[in-house]
Amino acid sequence: MLRVEDLNVSYGYLQVLWDISFEIRRGEIVTLIGSNGAGKTTLVSAVLGFLPAKAGTVSFNGARIEGLPAYEVVRHHLTLVPEKRELFPKMTVQENLIMGGYIRGDISALDEVYQLFPILRERQHQLAGTLSGGQQQMLAIGRSLMARPEMIILDEPSLGLSPKFVHIVLDAVQTLSSQGLTILLVEQNVRQALEISHRAYILENGRITREGQAGELLLDPLVKEAYLGM
Repeated sequence: MLRVEDLNVSYGYLQVLWDISFEIRRGEIVTLIGSNGAGKTTLVSAVLGFLPAKAGTVSFNGARIEGLPAYEVVRHHLTLVPEKRELFPKMTVQENLIMGGYIRGDISALDEVYQLFPILRERQHQLAGTLSGGQQQMLAIGRSLMARPEMIILDEPSLGLSPKFVHIVLDAVQTLSSQGLTILLVEQNVRQALEISHRAYILENGRITREGQAGELLLDPLVKEAYLGM
């Protein structure tokens, strides 16, 4: 579904990503693992059209999307849940969700989002900026789903959340996967991310250094030492 080939990205004269290649098949949960500064968010930004690529290609459902502005990428049914959520804090929960469906002119997914996260229905008239961190993450995911994507990218969805909300968010990821949604999960919570994923890639210093089945990487001595503290 998503194929990235030989992607190179720079900030001015500073190159950040080198020859990145990976693919995600329809229906998979794939995790991208890496420490702070490894280039994960830069990679996501380049795929979604927020950053121009110096070289390489990005294809989604067989169509080339590199170089497209982000709103055109969304029209191809690929959406992002950004690392910092980027909600509209002075708009209500429901208004934020409606904004997620703006590009389609369609809010038919609203009830489905409320079924996935019932607390959002209860708080639909509350300002987004007054929600807890976990509730804001649910809202960010829900807003992304309003565009009825075929694939979503979640950038650090568990960042700053309590263990309770990490569990709720990752359970929602599994539910969405069981409904047929393809998911790229960018995470520092390595163990829990690998436990729910099919495959994973490891990004270090702007390069993919390892890939494999999630279960195999959980048992990999180098992964254990570097990311699991074992």
